[in-house]
Amino acid sequence: MPKPVSGFSKKTKEEKIQWLAKTYLGNEPTAVATLRKYWNNDATLQKLHDDFIENTLTNYYLPFGIAPNFLINNSLYALPMVIEESSVVAAASNAAKFWLERGGFTAEVLSTQKNGQIHINFFGKKSDLEQFFSEVKSELIASIGAIQSNMKNRGGGLIDIELIDTTETLEGYYQLHATFETLDAMGANFINSCLEEIANTFEAKTKQFPPFSENNTYPEVVLSILSNYVPECLVRASVSCPVEDLNDKAIDGKTFANKFVRAVAIAKAEERRAVTHNKGIMNGIDALVLATGNDFRAIEAGAHAYAAKDGNYTSLTHAKIENGIFTFWIEIPLALGTVGGLTSLHPMVKLAFDILQKPNASKLMEIVAVAGLAQNFAAIRSLITTGIQKGHMKMHLMNILNQLCASETEKQKAVTYFKENTVSHSAVIDFVETLRN
Repeated sequence: MPKPVSGFSKKTKEEKIQWLAKTYLGNEPTAVATLRKYWNNDATLQKLHDDFIENTLTNYYLPFGIAPNFLINNSLYALPMVIEESSVVAAASNAAKFWLERGGFTAEVLSTQKNGQIHINFFGKKSDLEQFFSEVKSELIASIGAIQSNMKNRGGGLIDIELIDTTETLEGYYQLHATFETLDAMGANFINSCLEEIANTFEAKTKQFPPFSENNTYPEVVLSILSNYVPECLVRASVSCPVEDLNDKAIDGKTFANKFVRAVAIAKAEERRAVTHNKGIMNGIDALVLATGNDFRAIEAGAHAYAAKDGNYTSLTHAKIENGIFTFWIEIPLALGTVGGLTSLHPMVKLAFDILQKPNASKLMEIVAVAGLAQNFAAIRSLITTGIQKGHMKMHLMNILNQLCASETEKQKAVTYFKENTVSHSAVIDFVETLRN
């Protein structure tokens, strides 16, 4: 049983590695060698990566790929994508090529507000709390003057604060709900700093309000934090064309459109399907969000909450056929930033923004929404025609061959063979063993 370690963060990187090797890796030299193998040869660059998080030992690499030919609002983009799943970039590229010949994607930012809450316990008279809030609201706003000075100069900042009674949900629970415009910043640190300062001012002022002292019942701030649920930071992306333009060698346009709309309807009706359906959307969104140094965990949480906003978890995408026109679209909350965080620190993030032609936050919202829509289109297209596994397993073939330590000659022969044969793990093993025998 390993013993707890104290002062770990104060150890040097080498000391941390040696402790890890001794305590959990059996002093296995290949394990230590693997950690060192992924260090960057550029010491300055490695130091930069070391400083991103605490207790860094090495780097964990993911592929950085490109999905080209995305026509979005009549501008052509190549989308940088960081992901380990083998078929995502290929699927996105195929969807981009399909719609490039049919007018491309359109996208529009519907709103950009973000929000945060100061969560409060109060078991006194509601009318006292409402009176207090109305009297101190202007002082609460004034208290963050210094914090939001630069943001306001750029046209952003706090929009409003309101007192919300949530005692029907939880006894004694109120909140101060604050809305913000953070422009090109994702704004998490800015919002949290504002909320904490407002909370401090709020609690200080409660001591000066007679009704609270008379009843010896004071509001208590429990916590102050931004929300990653941002339904007022919303973007819409869509594709549309006449049904006959959906004709494919595998299926006629009318049949394709009807099956596609039905597939989306199933994802709307059945939550087990909706979860996988939306996971496919997030394949495209997360890959681009990660490439641009944004917080994909926050985006995931907000998107899935939005999928359940009406009480049932359902599809984030929608499809219809009206007057012979097929339309497929998504509306999704995306709180993204193009300044702050890693956007100015990580060299690959800088490169990703250069590839995207240096978009502002609103333009990035549009591009990311399109990536999700494209990924979902490619997945549904496969599901209603050839099935998902044919394309996925062909992309997965190289992973299986690498697991088997196949030579380049064996890989070339396997790729040729499996162009006409079904890929499975056992089939690839049998093929490689036959070659070797």
